[in-house]
Amino acid sequence: MPYEALTSTLYTTAATAKGGRGGRVRSEDGVLDLELGKPGSKANPKANPETLFAAGYAACFGNAILSIGQAQGLDLSESTVTAQVSLGSTETGVGLAVAITAHLPGLEPEAAQKIVEAAHERCPYSKATRGNIDVTVSVD
Repeated sequence: MPYEALTSTLYTTAATAKGGRGGRVRSEDGVLDLELGKPGSKANPKANPETLFAAGYAACFGNAILSIGQAQGLDLSESTVTAQVSLGSTETGVGLAVAITAHLPGLEPEAAQKIVEAAHERCPYSKATRGNIDVTVSVD
């Protein structure tokens, strides 16, 4: 899919990081202000870039599901989305992969899968990652 430029801006925000993965990240409005830590640490667990990416992707994808459901007259307010982000080695260094699992209670699996596939086309995070990292979507 070719690059798709913004035709209008709905929202803009910014966050500043200091100290890399072992530092701190703070949003410009102060809503997010977190000390960061090593991914997977059991002794001293903290947020990390992969945690933040997973949270953002799951929320954005969930909103796409709600929007599609609303357009179809469906109440999908009880749906959940889990975005599992993996950090690992690639042929050229380090990269990411994402596995999205959606739970849409009350829908037949085929209907749920169609909504999830449509959400994957609509979600801005899916658009941003398409062709850049491995992203799988499924329904549980």
